[in-house]
Amino acid sequence: MGIMEEKVRISAARRATLLIFLVCGIGLSSWAPMVPFAKIKLGLNEADLGVVLLALGAGAILTMPLTGLLINKYGSRTVAIVSALVIASLLPLLLLAGTAYELAAALFVFGAGIGSIDVSMNAQAVVVQERYGSHIMSSFHGMFSVGGLIGSIGLGFLIKAGLSPTYAAIAISALLVFITVTQSRYLLPHSEEAKMDSTSFVLPKGPVILLGIMCFILFLAEGSLLDWSAVFLQFSRGFDPSFSGLGYAAFSVAMAIMRLTGDGLIHRLGPAKVVLYGTLLAGTGFLVAVLIPSSIAALAGFIMVGLGAANVVPIFFTAAGRIPNVPPSIALSAVTILGYSGQLAGPALIGVIAEMTSLSWALGLVGLLLFFVAFGYKHRD
Repeated sequence: MGIMEEKVRISAARRATLLIFLVCGIGLSSWAPMVPFAKIKLGLNEADLGVVLLALGAGAILTMPLTGLLINKYGSRTVAIVSALVIASLLPLLLLAGTAYELAAALFVFGAGIGSIDVSMNAQAVVVQERYGSHIMSSFHGMFSVGGLIGSIGLGFLIKAGLSPTYAAIAISALLVFITVTQSRYLLPHSEEAKMDSTSFVLPKGPVILLGIMCFILFLAEGSLLDWSAVFLQFSRGFDPSFSGLGYAAFSVAMAIMRLTGDGLIHRLGPAKVVLYGTLLAGTGFLVAVLIPSSIAALAGFIMVGLGAANVVPIFFTAAGRIPNVPPSIALSAVTILGYSGQLAGPALIGVIAEMTSLSWALGLVGLLLFFVAFGYKHRD
């Protein structure tokens, strides 16, 4: 194969991987505006709904360790394609469930698809990045963020246009299937991925665990803003309830913009400096939000968190894919599991700490943990 043909092949693989990240973002975020419809249809109170929603996270967490082994055997392309099709197929079923048990079962499988595609698309991205020859991981994660905005807004737009929630979900599902099927042949094959003899499998340790702990903290920071920023703005900064979601919106937009432009920044500064400066900025953002008694300062602080944290996780995933003597699929599984644990369990921990002290103290502690990441990673590049 000639040099130009190889460049065209890798460019096509990059585009296809970007679109798989988009599929994941759209699929996951489309569920958010569907939650109220499911709640009303099944007559669930908040407590019952909270228990049912745990099924999504449980499906993702329990599937991630298996995903690494499946990638090692079948390749990230195959696993990503199957996972994307599972997500697309389950999306309408989430609104067709007739009981809370059926919804929980559907959410568990949906979550399994989310967990599996999360690991496999990052494993594919690591290979594409290696073949591409420069850091492009942030653009992949930026496309996931774009998908998050499209999914959450798109479903509502379709309903506003006259479709029922179920038909709107079917339309989104058809889009996801179309993207997946048309791009599947461009993803890089299993033959280009590092493999491991399954008989030599050992539990991840050392650098993998350290990266996982750092990802836990980064995902904890994101999860704490998702679940607690509105509460903080309303009850600690006097925001009107209708505007209390501005904090997370500001954070999300800042993160999406920074991820889409982050590859150039990483090229200029290098991964270690981006992690150092980014986590220092994000940690400072938390402290600005909680220490300065101003609504403007709170929003500015959350924007700082989004700008600073945006490119750190992509760098960590790249680092996980390059750990010596550990296949990327295994390392990424472990790192992703620990990261998701921070996003799922972390906000509950914030609640416990807030109950013992205050929400300001709890969020401030997250900022201090980000400083740990800043100085814990700076010598690992």
